[in-house]
Amino acid sequence: MDKMLSVWKTVPKEGLELKDAPVPKIKDDQVLIKVKATSICGTDVHIYNWDEWAQNRVGKNIPYIFGHEVSGEVVEAGKNAKGVAIGDHVSAETHISCGYCYQCKTGNEHICQNVKILGVDTQGTFAEYVALPCRNAWVNDKKLPHWVATVQEPLGNAVHTVFDGEITGKTVAIFGMGPIGVCAVGVCKAAGAEKIIAIDTHPSRLKFAKDFGADVIIQDGSPEAQAKVQKQIMDETNGLGTDVFLEFAGSPAAMKNGLATLKAGGRASILGIFPKPFEMDVTNDIVFKGIRIGGITGRKMFDTWYKTKSLLPKIGLERLITHRFRLSEVEKGFDVLKRKKGMKVVLEP
Repeated sequence: MDKMLSVWKTVPKEGLELKDAPVPKIKDDQVLIKVKATSICGTDVHIYNWDEWAQNRVGKNIPYIFGHEVSGEVVEAGKNAKGVAIGDHVSAETHISCGYCYQCKTGNEHICQNVKILGVDTQGTFAEYVALPCRNAWVNDKKLPHWVATVQEPLGNAVHTVFDGEITGKTVAIFGMGPIGVCAVGVCKAAGAEKIIAIDTHPSRLKFAKDFGADVIIQDGSPEAQAKVQKQIMDETNGLGTDVFLEFAGSPAAMKNGLATLKAGGRASILGIFPKPFEMDVTNDIVFKGIRIGGITGRKMFDTWYKTKSLLPKIGLERLITHRFRLSEVEKGFDVLKRKKGMKVVLEP
């Protein structure tokens, strides 16, 4: 096959374009993956909507194929490709690191100074084929369905965030019940958290949180409801506050409520992306309480992937996937997510 169906961002405005493109030519250290499933991430929605983040982050890259969550089969391997073979079922670690900067050489490839993100800085996975550096290909068990395996990448975000510190026996508040937040609920449950409190604005998403193991759900919607969030969390923790606060919402209100209800000496791990700077009470909520705050990005390469592989059978990840469309129906997938009618949407070429 010389041509493939692919999904492009071609113009700097809302939307996408479906069109044929040449099948990628791989380099000596790359593999060619026949895409069997690729799922839509919040990052892809930003790119589709062409919001301020997308304009600043990928504006210089268009036109290009976007998408980054993937599962497929290796159909070609470069002469220097190692650790993966033709016929293997693989997913992708989407952070393509340089291997030679200070961060890479000190065990922190996920925050590489020269990192390129699959489907953001490079041609992505919303296509029938994608080229990938061999070391970024994670080999899956062939018994794992492709439509489930594609969601390992966001599950890995949750795993990285949850295990930023101790979790067993801890009381945890998780703000933001998108796919990664719901995965974090499942991971906390599997890891033996004592009590999991899930907070979100959407009742339908809180139902997912409950299904994945949340002990308490709190709807944080109207200003009146937001005023009650801190009291509800404190009531659920006998006035002590939580041991761990995980932020997936990218919400100033969530950040303030989470820190205010975190007990002295607690741990906050922040994955959410905030649209703009905001004020916090650093003195009272951070300094005087002696808490530890960790910023989380991506997955540790590749420690997080091994943890994710171990946890995968315990999470029931397939429950997170609410819609499956053909790649040619990609517009339907984005419509579902824009209208918040689904949780995780998978596209299958």
